[in-house]
Amino acid sequence: MVLALGAAHNAWGWYQHQLAKRPMRTQIVTSGILWGLGDGIAQRLDATVAMEKKVIKDDLCLSSPHRRGEKTKEPEWMNWRRLMTTSLYGAAFIGPVGHRWYERLDLIVTQNLLLRPNTINFIAAKLLADTLLFGPIHLVAFFAFTGLAEGKAVSQVKREVVRDFVPAFLMEGTFWPIVQAANFRFVPVRHQLLFVNACCLFDSIFLSWLKHQADAPWKKWLASSFGDKTATG
Repeated sequence: MVLALGAAHNAWGWYQHQLAKRPMRTQIVTSGILWGLGDGIAQRLDATVAMEKKVIKDDLCLSSPHRRGEKTKEPEWMNWRRLMTTSLYGAAFIGPVGHRWYERLDLIVTQNLLLRPNTINFIAAKLLADTLLFGPIHLVAFFAFTGLAEGKAVSQVKREVVRDFVPAFLMEGTFWPIVQAANFRFVPVRHQLLFVNACCLFDSIFLSWLKHQADAPWKKWLASSFGDKTATG
């Protein structure tokens, strides 16, 4: 236990040093690792559910004389191309863009809007900008980047962005405003990117899972309920 705590302390110190010395590079590497890890966890969750369904289906096949001998396909343990694509998105977009975004956001709110740090107006202004500007851009970039990286046609990627954007935006709206309110209130600016990157682990799990739900009925219902009538087609 003591050795583990000592190793964690040393790792934290090394990370802090790298963050101070090479902030952009450190955020790019960290984002790539965390987003890849998040997708890997999402894939394992999907595989676990698929395996449970396979066991149930195989049991039904054994109990039915008409379907005896049928075997369902083994679920894929890990799609490495998908994992590398998600990791690349974290490194290519979240790392550099997120790094610049939180620095510029703090400067604009404090120097242009002249809002005092940690006040309600200060936090509200940051939340509003983050939710209405960075959030939608991030979602569109994620679905477009991963779709194109998978070799899909531009027309198909557009359809998937339309299909996935509303469900993702609504569901992320229950998570990120709370996280960011705590981030903007309690975390120093120099550590806000680290905090966001840690939370992005869960965000990448969710987005990877949502993207690969394809045309799930609940996604169609959410999209059609909030204005996208093409989702029911």
